Amino acid sequence: MQDISGECAPPQTKRVLFGTLHYGWIVVAVGVLVIFTGIGLARFAYTVLLPGMREGLGLRYDKMGFIGTGNFIGYLAAILLCPLLLKRLSFRTAVSVGLTLIAVCMLGISFGRSFTMVFLLFALTGMGSGFANLPMMTLITNWFQREKRGRAAGLIVMGNGTGIIFVGILIPFLNRMYGADGWRHSWLVLGLISLAVAACAACFLRNHPGELGLMPVGRPTHAATDQVPSREGCGNGRLLVRIGFLYLIFGATFMIYGTFIVTTMVSDYGFSEAKAGLYWSWVGFFGLFSGVGFGTLSDFVGRNRSMALVFSLQTAAYLLAGLKLGSGTLLVSILLYGSTIFAIPAIMTATVGDYFGPTRAARAFAIATIFFAFGQITGPATAGLIAGAQGTFTSAYLLASLLTAIAAIIAIMLPPPQ
Repeated sequence: MQDISGECAPPQTKRVLFGTLHYGWIVVAVGVLVIFTGIGLARFAYTVLLPGMREGLGLRYDKMGFIGTGNFIGYLAAILLCPLLLKRLSFRTAVSVGLTLIAVCMLGISFGRSFTMVFLLFALTGMGSGFANLPMMTLITNWFQREKRGRAAGLIVMGNGTGIIFVGILIPFLNRMYGADGWRHSWLVLGLISLAVAACAACFLRNHPGELGLMPVGRPTHAATDQVPSREGCGNGRLLVRIGFLYLIFGATFMIYGTFIVTTMVSDYGFSEAKAGLYWSWVGFFGLFSGVGFGTLSDFVGRNRSMALVFSLQTAAYLLAGLKLGSGTLLVSILLYGSTIFAIPAIMTATVGDYFGPTRAARAFAIATIFFAFGQITGPATAGLIAGAQGTFTSAYLLASLLTAIAAIIAIMLPPPQ
């Protein structure tokens, strides 16, 4: 058997390592830390740090917006480079390098004095996120059989919600302690945490269960199902395009809502910034369970049905935000959004593994993630243009609800894996 990088794996003879604990769950635990750092800290911390950085650097909001965009550009560049990188480096090495790059750049930002310096460092932080995230999520295909992939991927993406909650607590505390320089100390602390997680990944991640003489977690499917020629391998790229289009819609719509909902609460509903921030923290809390809940559900009812359900719930969330029916319905919208925010990445990871198997999962997931990254970049920009013309984000939320409704239909029509 070969791993995704093409290296021969040792014969697999066992299913557990320590009593009843399979080492695959150790990989999942490390994966939670990787996503906690690579996405939770490296991306979501910026939202909380933005006000202090703007004051400390003396920059306008447009330049702070450019800095945030730089992170997405770096992430997209990393996704484009990842297939080439993984031909030369193992997954464990790639993840460790990505996290180390994040740590170094965070430490650099803490000493940043100019727009150019911070922009370049935060763009490189986004690149480190891509180098860490894609190999980590792809490892699930190696370590888990199809019946367990949704649950494993869902557990890993809990790192996102944990990161949102963590920065929401840590950064205000450091701001109170250090005043105007709180944002610099925050980046310094986040960089040191990222460095520690990089060391943890280097020590405990493994590229394939065969390295430890283990079988993947779960019951094997019929005659190595994951190794039969995939639809993509047979020359049919239409399926991958459909999956990518679903990921693009998710990236665009969830970023529209996530970027502007706090502003909407303050400007359209008259909430105080503290109250709006509290409601936003609910997203992180409910997001803890969104990936594992819907990921596990997809193991039982199928990827297409669970994905369609998630898109339907998101349609309701965006529709309630766009119709402006009152603060009560807005809170329901926030609840629905938080409950589904990290479900699609978990289901998508398992879906790619089901359709393309271990030997093609890395390339297929990279292509799908390119769609996702493009959606992340274009979604908020489009919503900003709409809001600039109309003075409100109402139409942007309604557009997002239309897109996710279309995505739900496309998802339910996905064919079963071979």
